[in-house]
Amino acid sequence: MNTWFAKLAVGLSLMVATAGVALAQTNEPAAASKAAASPPATQSMSNIESDDILYMKQNQAERTQVQPGNLAPVYRQIKEGGENYSSLPALEAGVLIQPQMKFPGQARATTAGEAWRLYRNGPLTTYGGWLIIVAVLGIVAFYFSIGTIKLKEKRTGRLIERFTSIERLTHWTVAISFLTLALTGLVMLFGKYVVLPVFGHSVFGWLAYICKNVHNFIGPVFTVSLILMFAIFVKDNFPAKADWKWLIKLGGARGHASAGRFNAGEKLWFWGGVVFLGLIVSASGFVLDMLVPGILYTRGNMQIANVIHLVAAVLIFSASLAHIYIGTLGMEGAYEAMATGYVDDAWAKEHHDLWYDDIEKGKVPRVRTQEGAEKTGTPIKAV
Repeated sequence: MNTWFAKLAVGLSLMVATAGVALAQTNEPAAASKAAASPPATQSMSNIESDDILYMKQNQAERTQVQPGNLAPVYRQIKEGGENYSSLPALEAGVLIQPQMKFPGQARATTAGEAWRLYRNGPLTTYGGWLIIVAVLGIVAFYFSIGTIKLKEKRTGRLIERFTSIERLTHWTVAISFLTLALTGLVMLFGKYVVLPVFGHSVFGWLAYICKNVHNFIGPVFTVSLILMFAIFVKDNFPAKADWKWLIKLGGARGHASAGRFNAGEKLWFWGGVVFLGLIVSASGFVLDMLVPGILYTRGNMQIANVIHLVAAVLIFSASLAHIYIGTLGMEGAYEAMATGYVDDAWAKEHHDLWYDDIEKGKVPRVRTQEGAEKTGTPIKAV
């Protein structure tokens, strides 16, 4: 037993002595140490090795002689985010650890990768999740307090072709691809807090992997259909004088609010949600898919693109819930318009009276396709 304690004491003594030597070396003036280790100014440098790399190698060689196995100089240079030589052709292959930084709201700086991870899993996930929850609760409260907005007058039986087949196909392509992106994105963002604790790592791992690949392939479909929808509907979504009155009357909550083919609420959704936020999530998504030429796909650029993509995606999804609600449960005849393409005269007169007046005066055709003429019984020649 005494022999064992003696060996332990000798070992501890050696460890203390080694730590003392390391501490003494780290306390030496950095300038004097670098000046002693740096090569002469006239010495030629390699094409792949900078002054800092040569200094690190020489400092490491000296450290190894005193303390074999101590790689402090190497790891110190790595933690500073410096780029070393790598035979791999990949971008930033020589950078093992990103330099330090901090995102807005973070108390202290850390490595860029860790700062991004904390920002994504912290404020973005927390505030984004609460925004979605508040939007859902607001819609639920609205439905149980007001319910479906019913037509005030009986249907006339006369139909108006509100959307053609091409318009509906484009809209549903955007809608289905958007919902697919939203659901897969929600799994990737909140799955570790909902799916992982219930089903475990294996199920969550496979589900997240499937969602990621579906998300990547559906993204371009959404963007292309979004551009087509903009080209089709932009002509009817420019601001008009009636839109200001519609907003003042809160869309009919403070009396009848006149509207053209699309009211002010639909126009705000078109320009703010479809165009502005839609283009942001599409552009940032293409960057994350590495499909944009001329961009350096560094880790820093990809992290910034991810933050922009996440913020825009949460905003557009939260806003879309109101649009989806009004178009389905919120208003009688709204879903029917996009599902079949036709609305009754009573619906058009009540919700889009300016558009209905133009139809009655012949400024706007009641039907625009042969299919519409057959469905409404209106001769195509009279359109």
